[in-house]
Amino acid sequence: MTVQETSFRELTFDSEGTSCSAWHFPAEGSAPRPAVVMAHGFGGTKDSGLQQFAERFAAAGIDALAFDYRGFGASGGDPRQTISLERQVRDYHRAVDAAVALPNVDRIVLWGVSMSGCHVLRVAAEREDIAAVIALTPMTDGLAAGRTAIAGPKDLLPVVRWTAAGLRNKVAVTRGAAATFMPIVGRPGEAGALTLAGAYESYLAMAGPTWRNEIDASVGLELSRMSTKAAARRLGVPVLVQIGDFDRFAPASAAAKTAEQARAQVHHYPCDHFDVWPGNDWFDHAVGDQLAFLARTV
Repeated sequence: MTVQETSFRELTFDSEGTSCSAWHFPAEGSAPRPAVVMAHGFGGTKDSGLQQFAERFAAAGIDALAFDYRGFGASGGDPRQTISLERQVRDYHRAVDAAVALPNVDRIVLWGVSMSGCHVLRVAAEREDIAAVIALTPMTDGLAAGRTAIAGPKDLLPVVRWTAAGLRNKVAVTRGAAATFMPIVGRPGEAGALTLAGAYESYLAMAGPTWRNEIDASVGLELSRMSTKAAARRLGVPVLVQIGDFDRFAPASAAAKTAEQARAQVHHYPCDHFDVWPGNDWFDHAVGDQLAFLARTV
């Protein structure tokens, strides 16, 4: 693990031979304390809104480590802009290993949002050294998310087209052709993975300099494989699930079912998916609930 000093500490850690980029936000003092390991959701990068959450943790005496998956943001690795659920879960494991090695850290908390809200449940179920889990507006059912986030719950044709495009892309790549990409977000009527009203503006409002508005067209096939049921039932640590009751991108019903399976503490917010992000109305409330949960549990 290499370290470069900045306003926060820039770290790199190895994940299966690839260098992953991370930011370490250390709390003050030398007392033993938890560290929160964080990564973004669907196609996101650590410079796209994670810093404000991490700074709140550090101010409360909790270290934070935010990282980019392989192939995204400042991390190395190929293919670029291609989501693999299994690869991202393995990156989370290596990020936890890096956090365990940080000075003064004696407990690990996993923090995930949207798609990474699924990953943290899986990682926690596979390890013995996790103290607690926070899942913010988690995407826990890929098929349900696809039905709502891509087209709206009553229009399945775009979902069918998206899946067909992913299949064609997989076949082409297998035959040696280059992958096909599409925008992560677009305005209604445009091409893109997320094109409901407001998605484009919300994503770009938090996008950092390393974020790219493109994703491998096969991503729909990966989403269809997403499931948290088995992992949630195996969890034996405190879990906080934060649900946006009007979430159009990560359905509240699926998140509530996962929370029940994980025997989680649940907070509901009368808002949409992006309203809990920095600069929006429910950010302070959501991060305040996270800090209160950590004060009670770790």
